[in-house]
Amino acid sequence: MHVFITGGTGLIGSAVVAELLGNGHTVLALTRSDASTQAAEQAGAKTLRGGLADLDVIRSGAAQADGVIHLAFGNDFSSAEAVANSVAEETAAIMGIGEELIGSDRPFAIVSGTPWVAGRLSTETDQLPLEGPVGGRGRTVNAALELASRGVRTTAIRMPRTVHNNGEGGFGGLLTQIARQSGVSGYPGDGTQRWPAVHALDAAVLFRLALESAPAGTAWHAVADEGDAVRDIAAVIGRRLSLPVEPVPTENFGPLGPIFAADQPSSSEYTRKTLGWEPKHPSLLEDLENIQP
Repeated sequence: MHVFITGGTGLIGSAVVAELLGNGHTVLALTRSDASTQAAEQAGAKTLRGGLADLDVIRSGAAQADGVIHLAFGNDFSSAEAVANSVAEETAAIMGIGEELIGSDRPFAIVSGTPWVAGRLSTETDQLPLEGPVGGRGRTVNAALELASRGVRTTAIRMPRTVHNNGEGGFGGLLTQIARQSGVSGYPGDGTQRWPAVHALDAAVLFRLALESAPAGTAWHAVADEGDAVRDIAAVIGRRLSLPVEPVPTENFGPLGPIFAADQPSSSEYTRKTLGWEPKHPSLLEDLENIQP
């Protein structure tokens, strides 16, 4: 299968590209800089120069492909306005790709996030949040999944709060960055709230499996660790960086504060049984031991 991918040189994307190429697929990667172009080509992919805002370029990439994987997102969480702008840009790109694929029955795998449900693990049948800081992404994913009725084999790969590799990535990586900047390995609330996690190399396998065989209009959970307490995550970060571990105000985490403070464990039992996906790489707490002081 010839696969067009956005975000193909990021933490998750580079793992997905390697997984696709290692399993007999070819890759056309959207790249927006000389550095990302070089990285994608060194990995073995062909490249198409452009960003998420270049809708004509993105549509041309989709037109050339047997399937599409969308991973790119403008990860600016500095303000609510910046997040909203990133969501709007992503929405236009996703729907542009979807329109290009209508009537073709080609697969379109979209990155999404695991929902949170009060008092229990979230599952693949739970609905995405449609309000709040990332509610716009949920509405976009739902609209893309509805394209299944128009001949697009859309699937949503729901990623947990932390996708990690070698101690970096996701909310765990953000906590590490904030700890380095503030001098405290902090966590919101009492720290008992749980975050799910997955290693990037395991997530990449699920993207490939979904692209190859998942039915149209379905959602899947890329969850290896159902939920680690945030204070346990902060404790490893603090020990690796030789910093104190303390609760800090939720407001210190900016627009993501309410999400950071939420208890959001998640299950992947249905995904594992149905697609035969089985995570094999280190857990988040194990991987954070790779943080360099």
